[in-house]
Formats: sequence, C-alpha cells, structure tokens
Amino acid sequence: MMTDLQTGAGNRSLLPPVPWRDPHTVSAEKLQEYIRALEQACADNPASADVRTCLGMAYAMNYDAYKSMDALEAACKINPHSFWARFKYAELHYRLRALHKSEEEMLHALELATNSFEVSLARKQLAEIRRLMREGTVRPSLGRSLAAPGLILSAVSIALALAVVWK
Repeated sequence: MMTDLQTGAGNRSLLPPVPWRDPHTVSAEKLQEYIRALEQACADNPASADVRTCLGMAYAMNYDAYKSMDALEAACKINPHSFWARFKYAELHYRLRALHKSEEEMLHALELATNSFEVSLARKQLAEIRRLMREGTVRPSLGRSLAAPGLILSAVSIALALAVVWK
C-alpha cells in the first residue's frame, strides 16, 4: 500500500531529499533549510502524518525536543494508524529516557506494524527499552506531587534548626 509520502502529488515527492542518512554530516544550515521546507510542506498538506513525522525527526536532529514532540504528537493524532509516526514518537521518548511512556508507545507501534520489518524494528527497540528499565536508567516519573514530602522536609529542617538554637 503506497502512501501520499511515497507516491507524491503527480509522481513528485512531497519532501526535499532526506538529509539524515548520516546525521553527523548534515550542516546546521542545511538542516534549518530542510526544517523550513518541511514546515511549508506541513502548511500545504495539513492532513499528512508522514510529513509531520519527518518534521518531528528533523526537529529532533536539531535538538529541539519540544517541537519534535509536538510534531510527532500531531502526526499520531492525524493518523492514529501510522506505524512510523508512533514508532518515532516512542523513539523520541526513549532518547529522552522517559522509558515508561516509550514502552507504552512502542507497544502501540508494534500493534500497528504491517510487515516483518516493522515488527522487527519495534521488537528490537522494545528489548532495548526494557533492558534500560531493568538497569535503572529510567528518568523518574513525576506523576504525583512532591508538595507533601517538601513540607515534611521543611518542618524537620525548622525543628532541627530550633533545637540547635535552644541548646
């Protein structure tokens, strides 16, 4: 099954040539030029999850995690059945060491895989995520408030300070 990204409009590609075949050789100027072209492609094709996925990848190469996350989230919302959007979104979380979210998204991507190549990629990434989780490389999840422990620590500190002053 061919996507709009692969076929293009009238047999021309919607995207400029891909600069990340070797990300270490892409100059900052060329990457900025590519990002501008992708932003324009997103404006021209707002319903294309593939273009937004590529934009998210380009932002990630430019070390702009917030814009990358926004673009990849938008790609996942535009096409909830896109393996590559979900895979790259999970990969971004993996690189940010938000491993619980990464595992959740990668499992979703694995469910969306349509061929053995995609299944293999997702499984290898899941194995790496789980290895890092076992080794304790997970960034702590701040799902609950730290207000109560902070107040307790403050109260104990004040009590100790008062005990030292009164002695």
